[in-house]
Amino acid sequence: MISKKWAVWLSVIVSQGLFAALLPIWIKLFNYLHPVVLIVVWFCLTIFIFFLIFLVTGNTMSISKPVLSTILFFYSCSLLVLLFFRPSNQEYQTYNLVPFKTISSYLSGEVSFLIAFYNIAANILLFIPFGIFAMIIVSKSSANNIKRFGLPIIMITMIEVLQFLTKRGSLDVDDLILNVFGVYAGYGLSRSIKKVLQID
Repeated sequence: MISKKWAVWLSVIVSQGLFAALLPIWIKLFNYLHPVVLIVVWFCLTIFIFFLIFLVTGNTMSISKPVLSTILFFYSCSLLVLLFFRPSNQEYQTYNLVPFKTISSYLSGEVSFLIAFYNIAANILLFIPFGIFAMIIVSKSSANNIKRFGLPIIMITMIEVLQFLTKRGSLDVDDLILNVFGVYAGYGLSRSIKKVLQID
């Protein structure tokens, strides 16, 4: 088994190398999103590679709940910036209340691959950490099924409506579906995360 020290170094080299190699793709996102997207992508990619390598090598890492809560706070703030602070050349006055209509248009090739990939993959992946954090930070006794599955729908719906009212984003039921699926996916991944992450 690789020692924890070498697992850390391997994680750093792989994650930062991959991020640098794909930098031209990340920079293209500036056309559609706030530059903070670069930080969010770097954070998510780094955490994913660390988790993957630690899981494969059988190593664990420790973190305290206050630190984890702080990370969640800053991640949430960064995501809110992405959702509500868009480039000035974009306007959002549209809405879609037909499930899977927008997703179908992305899959049919009506838009470029980058836009389609971002709108489908990112809308799922960026919300996975919330499901993971919720299952790790919140105790099982306080996280009943109604709150666990209902609260994400309510919160994300409020964000979608607020984006539309402030003209910072379109109101799209497909975004809601993808975002909620991301949170639920985080719930499912939390067991694997707990094999690597030890909460002090």
